[in-house]
Amino acid sequence: MDHVDFGKYLSQQRELRGMSREDICRETKIPLSLVAALEEGQFERLPARIFVLNYIRAYAHVIGMAPEEAVLRYEEVDKATPAPSPAALEQERRKRAWIGLGVMVLVVALGAYVFLVAAGKLPRPFGG
Repeated sequence: MDHVDFGKYLSQQRELRGMSREDICRETKIPLSLVAALEEGQFERLPARIFVLNYIRAYAHVIGMAPEEAVLRYEEVDKATPAPSPAALEQERRKRAWIGLGVMVLVVALGAYVFLVAAGKLPRPFGG
């Protein structure tokens, strides 16, 4: 069993009880996008593990499953999933750093532009 299988298991249990994803969201206050990620096995879209465990407990409780049984099933799946390699983690860190740098450059450039327009050094856009 992998994360996708675990998600299918949860959604099947929910459907057997005649509940929708929206019912889960309403009862647990878990956002619909996170319920969808949980049911689709897209755990990379979910927050930290502690939150995921609490989401699984709340989900299971709402549909009438034993919360700790659901958590145990998840933990079996999670232990069987290999951790990302150090090289993959480093690549992700670098990617995020470049994205952050790009955002900072855009913010600084926009701020400089606004400052120069306000100081009268550049014409106002759209003839304003």
